[in-house]
Amino acid sequence: MTASTPSPDGSTPAPEGSAAAPDGLLAALDAYERALAADDLPALDDAFVRSPDTMRGDDRGLLVGHAAISAFREARGGIAPRSLTRVEVRPLTDDLALVVSVSTSHAGGSGLQTQLWQRDADTWRIAAAHVTGRPRALDTTVWRVVGDPLLAPTGSGPLDGATVAVKDLYAVAGHRTGAGNPTFLDESTPAAASATAVAALLAAGASVRGIARTDEFAYALTGRNEHHGTPPNAAVPSALPGGSSSGCASAVGSGTADVGLGTDTAGSLRIPASYQGLWGLRTTHGLVDRAGLLPLAPSFDTVGWLTRDATTLLRALDASVPDRSPTADAGTPVVLAELVAAADPATREAFGDAVGDLPVVTLDDLGLAPLEDLRELLRLVQGAEATAVHGPWIAAHPGALGAVVGARFAAAAANPPAAVAEARARLDGVRAAVRTALVGRLLVTPTAPGPAPALASDTAELERVRTATTTMTALASVGGVPSLSVPALTVGGAPVGLCLTGGAGTDRALVTTATRWTSDGVGAGLPAVTA
Repeated sequence: MTASTPSPDGSTPAPEGSAAAPDGLLAALDAYERALAADDLPALDDAFVRSPDTMRGDDRGLLVGHAAISAFREARGGIAPRSLTRVEVRPLTDDLALVVSVSTSHAGGSGLQTQLWQRDADTWRIAAAHVTGRPRALDTTVWRVVGDPLLAPTGSGPLDGATVAVKDLYAVAGHRTGAGNPTFLDESTPAAASATAVAALLAAGASVRGIARTDEFAYALTGRNEHHGTPPNAAVPSALPGGSSSGCASAVGSGTADVGLGTDTAGSLRIPASYQGLWGLRTTHGLVDRAGLLPLAPSFDTVGWLTRDATTLLRALDASVPDRSPTADAGTPVVLAELVAAADPATREAFGDAVGDLPVVTLDDLGLAPLEDLRELLRLVQGAEATAVHGPWIAAHPGALGAVVGARFAAAAANPPAAVAEARARLDGVRAAVRTALVGRLLVTPTAPGPAPALASDTAELERVRTATTTMTALASVGGVPSLSVPALTVGGAPVGLCLTGGAGTDRALVTTATRWTSDGVGAGLPAVTA
């Protein structure tokens, strides 16, 4: 065995009794540390064994396979400057060695890394690694501000003892609203009172743990924020978290909050729920008071919640919509063919295995427009309303938006006025048609086209995924109806939500129906039940 003392020149320290360390191992370790410091991606890739069995783990989860580790590293963007101050080496065989080292950050604090190194043709590479980073008081990719608690309960009820992550669009008494943009935050003033949706949870016994990050102005679905970074996907560390309720989803998925109070305009609750294996409910449009919520597109904006289980989701709903009468039935379960066809092949297969032989209907059977028409209607009206709400501020603050969201607002402002006017004129009629078609029916579909995209996905790939995603989410958004993502499918080892979409007012019935299905075993086929 070997141990080390700090090296005076700041390089990787040589262990005491270094002759016992296998030849070349310490040089490989030193080269790896230099590559980390320089964020030298090719060198870092070469430092790990190119195998589907290679592993890397940290507090955000486990990555398996060289490709997954490489994708994670590309999206991470380097590490804070550090030095190794202690190294312990334990040779296991001639070509395997365990290395445990203490890394001290130049900004203070220390971490620990444990690595299994493997030699092949005189070259040492990492076959497995576990990293314990230096303690962080706050993960600023997830939270803007936290407290112990940030706001205490104001009453007692179904959420006694629960903690809430509030999306940074809601007014929180005594705090500013940032909307995912630092310039907007700088100009905000502390709220005199909390938003109605926040106050309802506090009155039901919950406390606010903190204010969670969002995509800028909620106008995205990936979870990336060019100002604050990307919150972790608690289920798939190498993947995006989904947005725009990204911080809420990450907080709930990681167990640092019980309830995520988010919003859903075009999928901003359903998509992070699907990507991270959570329960996520978009409520009937207008069911929960939006007072104190910074809008994006008022015709589609809804209040909703993310939780790890159905019971907590029902309690949040009970706290926010206490009047349970009249309670609509969930309706007869049917599969909507076009929404299933819009999913990726592997997702379609997993969905089919889960739902069994439910009846299948088409949009034509329901008297509804094609999915592409619904998506375009959502895009045009959402863009016009977002421009009306935020356009003046954006014009007064050139360069304040990140590139992706800035381009989205610019594209919305450039939509042809005649097309926008036609879409606005059609919205009420199309919404009424969707609501009529869903009376007595429960649509069962995948929530998203597939699992979460990789962290390293480029802008073109993410735009492709966004188009495919909004094709699937538009029906509920345009209809203003409730839609629930249930963590019931697995595709390639990653979660994908099973989506239940019902008629207006069936919010509670969706959750109770899904609870029965999942407790009975979804894979056996979904029974035709009503709530």
